[in-house]
Order: sequence, then structure tokens, then C-alpha cells
Amino acid sequence: MIPVPVVVTVLGGWCAVYLADTLLKSSNSLKASYEDWLLTYGLSVSPFHLRWQTALFNRQFYNWGRWKPKFLYLWFSVGMVFGIVAMFGSVILLGKTLLQTLTQMLTEAPKAQNDRMLQVVVSVPSSGLCLRTVPGVNLPISQLTYFFSAILISGVIHEVGHGVAAIREQVRFNGFGIFIFIVYPGAFVDLFTTHLQLISPVQQLRIFCAGVWHNFVLGVASFMVLFLLPAILFPFYYTGVGALVTEVAEDSPANGPRGLFVGDLVTNLQDCPVYNVEDWNSCLGDISEKSQVGYCVSAATLQQLSFPARVYRRLDGTVECCSNNSLTDICFSYSNKLDSHLYACLPARKVIEASKVCRTNMDCHKDFVPSFCVTPSLENQTRLIRVKHPPHIDMLYVGHPMHLQYTVSLSSFVPRQNFLSIDLPVVIETFCKYLISLSGALAVINAVPCFALDGQWILNSFLEATLSSLIVEKQNRELVGFLILLAGSALLAANVALGLWMVTAR
Repeated sequence: MIPVPVVVTVLGGWCAVYLADTLLKSSNSLKASYEDWLLTYGLSVSPFHLRWQTALFNRQFYNWGRWKPKFLYLWFSVGMVFGIVAMFGSVILLGKTLLQTLTQMLTEAPKAQNDRMLQVVVSVPSSGLCLRTVPGVNLPISQLTYFFSAILISGVIHEVGHGVAAIREQVRFNGFGIFIFIVYPGAFVDLFTTHLQLISPVQQLRIFCAGVWHNFVLGVASFMVLFLLPAILFPFYYTGVGALVTEVAEDSPANGPRGLFVGDLVTNLQDCPVYNVEDWNSCLGDISEKSQVGYCVSAATLQQLSFPARVYRRLDGTVECCSNNSLTDICFSYSNKLDSHLYACLPARKVIEASKVCRTNMDCHKDFVPSFCVTPSLENQTRLIRVKHPPHIDMLYVGHPMHLQYTVSLSSFVPRQNFLSIDLPVVIETFCKYLISLSGALAVINAVPCFALDGQWILNSFLEATLSSLIVEKQNRELVGFLILLAGSALLAANVALGLWMVTAR
């Protein structure tokens, strides 16, 4: 659920703003001057909605709209085709998302969703991300700056597309504005409605599709920056040598005198080499899915290090044989020719250091020295992981691999000089991922044939351009459009409702 302090702060802030607005408008002495001030600065206040509009940027918009007319004609014509395809594609995508959500709801043990934002966002997004990303619920507080900045930039680019396309089609441009709805920022352009109604349906399509088109272009541009980031930052950072630790959470099991520290370079997880953050995540995933690896220990060493201990079973059926409450000893299981279920309580670091990783005793046969493959006997889903971060001593981690993944932040970029920030590449990467995700989601949602979205106007103009010869009566065309819009609105509403339910109620 959304944290109570966040709800109180948001509701309290809006109540204060609306109360002040109401008092000033009801005051006989201040009403006239207050309304003049609002009008002068283009401000308007309503419940949970603050809006600012200005004509300061009109000249710039007109300069953009008159720049290289032939290029802009081609640009927005391509955008028109993309917008029409996106309108049909968004319906298919939302339908598929709805079916997947319903299937997941009806499944007794739904497949875990990897909603971590900044996994989020590596690929071109689907609508599911937009519908299931809720600040304060499944979005970390530390990511709010990225989230709201990406929303605002995506909204501004979207509206710039509409404004420039409108000027290109000789529609009067009245102004540009920014608004805040509850906590979400956005942008808008004010166009002269009469001019919009007088131009042809194809011209209208170029204008209405421009926002979706610009969001798509912004997402592609952000993806290219993300893809080329190693080359862009090559003079200052190098990659491919490991995963650089940028943050370790206070409650992380990796925190401690023999744990990980900011600036450490992780090169291996067990026998899995780590060259970048993707390798780190992939190795942890493999370790989590596969059974625990063992370590080759000679029979003489095993006899020397082990000490007698009582063997008992845990509630999950696994075996524990260390009863001395030591933080350094772990119960290991192994087998010999006579018995396949032997256990020994051993000091973990002495067993693991300078030992070869193994799966069976056959992996340990070398130089005719009797050896056994000893495997940590741990609770289900718990793993013993050896983390190499030279020149420091290896960290031995016992716990669920995903806990290590969620509490340690890393970067693939290593500074060439000490004065360079280790956080800068992470900031650029994260922001690009948010832009890809949210700009793409904005394109998908706005393309849906739904009331009050761009898809409504795209659909109406598309029907006028294609069905005017088949359905002569305008009233009948409007009826067809209304039915489609009704279905599209229901589809989007169902996705939003179920998406929010999946996030907040489960």
C-alpha cells in the first residue's frame, strides 16, 4: 500500500492550495487582484490540478514549424503512418496484457514479476510497465526524481510534436503550458479549434499522430544513447573488467568488515565470471535456479577440520549439523563409497579458499589424492556464494541470491581517474531507461482509441479519411467511432484497474 505519510502530505498540500485559492476568490478586497494575477501569469487552480499556460514560446514554435517545410512534411507523414499503426497495435497489446493479467490472477501461484525499475527499463516497454508503476508502492523513493523528470520530458516532447505539426498545417498556435495532476506532471498545447476543424482529415492525422510519433522517437533516441554509452564515455570510463559497487544498503547482508564496499570491483561469483552488471544479474540468476555447488576437500583435510556434531533435520527437510552457534562454521554434506549421506561441520572459509568447485566426487579426482566434493547443507533457496573482489579477501555470502542483488547497486563503468564520479554513468543509464519506458508507455497509451486521449482524435480523423465513401452519412460514421471508442476505453480501464490491483492488493 501507499505509505500513509505520502498520502497525508499530498492530500494536505492540495487541500492547502485549494483552500487558499477559495479564500482569495471569495474575498471582496483580494478577489479582483488575485484573479488578475492568475490571468497575468496564465495560472489556473482546481481540485488536484494546477495549470500554467504561456505564450512566451510561441515564436520558437513558429520557427520550428516553418523550418524546412519539405522535411517536416515527410517527418509528420511518417509519424501519421506510425500513429495509425500504433493505434491498432496498442489495442492488440492491451488485449494481450489484459489476458496475461487475468491468467496470473487466476493462477494459484502466479509467476513472480520482476518489477524492479531499473530493470525496467532495458527493453522497449509495454503498457504493463506504465500501468504497474506506482510511486510509493513498487517504485523506490530514490527513483522518484528520475520518474517524474522522465514523465515531464516525455510530455513536453509529446506536445511539441503536436504544436509544430499544427503550425506546419497552418493551424493557429495559442500557447504552451505545463500542469500537475495530483503528483503527475504533464504538458499541453492550446490550438485554435476552428482551424483544426477546417483542415482535411489527413492534415488532422498528421497533427494528432505527432505526439505519439515524437514519444516513439524519444524512446529510440534514449535507447541509442544507452546502447552507445560505453563508446560515449570511453575517454573517461572503461568497461568489461567487472561490476563496480556504487552502493551497499545498510541492511544488506553484504554489509560488514568482510563484505562489499563502495568502489570494490566484483570479478567472480563462485566460478561465474563477472565483466559487467548484466553478468552479475545473470550469475545470481543461475546460482538461484541451480543446486548449490560443492568444493573439493581432501580426505585428510576433511578429517582434520571436522569435529563431531549432532545431526538434525530442519522443518523444510534439510539437514543441520553445526550446533555451536558459530558464524564461521557451516554444515557440509558429502558421500563416499559406503555412505551417500555423510555430514561434517566445517569452517567455511578454510574449506572454500583454494578449493576447486565441483558437483560430484568425480570432479575432485586429481593426483591420486583421496578427495570428496563437500556441499553446504543449507535451507531451501539459501546459497553459499563466494564473491571475488580483488585485492580484498573474498566475501562469503549465505542467503537468498536475490537479497544480494536487491541490496547492492553496481555499475559496469570504472572511472579512469579517481576524481571522476562513479555515479554519473549510473545516473545516465537510469534516466535513459526511464525515458525509454515512460515515453514508450505514453506513446502506447495515447494511441489507444479511448475517450480524451489522442487515440480518440486519431480514430475520428482516420474514419473520416477512409470511410467517407463507404458510409456516406456522417452521423453513421460518428456512431461507428463512438462504439470503437467505447470498447477501447473499457479495455484501457480494465488494464488500469487490474494493473493497480495487482500492485497494491497482492
